[in-house]
Amino acid sequence: MHARTTSLVLLAAAVVTGCATTGATYKSGVGDKLLEHAPFYAGARVTRDSGRVAHLPVAYQRGGMQAPIFDPEGGSGTPVAALLAEMNAYLDSLGVTTRLAAVPRGTPPDVRFSCETDPGGPSDECRARDESKALGRGQEYMLLAVGRPSQDWIAEAAAAMQRAGASRALLLSLEVANYLPRQKGWLGGKKEVELGTGYTVGIPWLTSLETPITVLQLTGALVERDGRAVRIGAEGMLARRTPLLVSSIGAQAMISDEDVQRLRTARRDDLPGTPLVWQAAMRQLVAELTGAPEVAAR
Repeated sequence: MHARTTSLVLLAAAVVTGCATTGATYKSGVGDKLLEHAPFYAGARVTRDSGRVAHLPVAYQRGGMQAPIFDPEGGSGTPVAALLAEMNAYLDSLGVTTRLAAVPRGTPPDVRFSCETDPGGPSDECRARDESKALGRGQEYMLLAVGRPSQDWIAEAAAAMQRAGASRALLLSLEVANYLPRQKGWLGGKKEVELGTGYTVGIPWLTSLETPITVLQLTGALVERDGRAVRIGAEGMLARRTPLLVSSIGAQAMISDEDVQRLRTARRDDLPGTPLVWQAAMRQLVAELTGAPEVAAR
């Protein structure tokens, strides 16, 4: 079991069955899903003819999976605020959805994607790696889930969608999470972290497999007027590598303002046209959640 650390970013809530509280995943529309590899999506596939889709501004969920003090600040003048402004302008420009005129009050649907935790164990520790597996590979899962919104959010969102002539709404969120590092190849000659659809980054060989990798990700949900999610997903964008000496004591490096600033200009050299990393992640997420595959190919 990983040591508890102040920088550990983990899933904040376990599956709740039969519970009617806001944030519970029971009857949220999409069941919890364990995923070993990307793509990281769950729920029904949708098509463009399923009805008009509106969207809310991309939000920053600081402290969504750990104490807010361990996540970058998101106030005016911060790199996170600048990144959010760029993301919202880009989402508007895609032309797939229409922005809702007002942001509903209350608690929105909460998409959670991070490492799997041990059933009945501490909620702030990743599930222990199975030492019996060759090179530590196989049957190590990430958990994708969505919590229900509050009733006031559902009511206001439904009214806003009706005014916009939309039957569904798209919600995207910028947040920090834990991803699992893996060894690659039969001889284990490389280590990597799978961030999202077609996107894997290498990590130093001396990186500990026992310590999760801190990742800045985009999560999203397509939601009906009744507040139930239709499809959910996540795309990782930036992995914060932890130095060996730090990981040797079970600690993790945190995402910093400098990391966010670098992400604003980082590019995917493996894709045609070398798009910005965050733009490629957003296009993939929007395409998967709205049934518009042409968006991902832009």
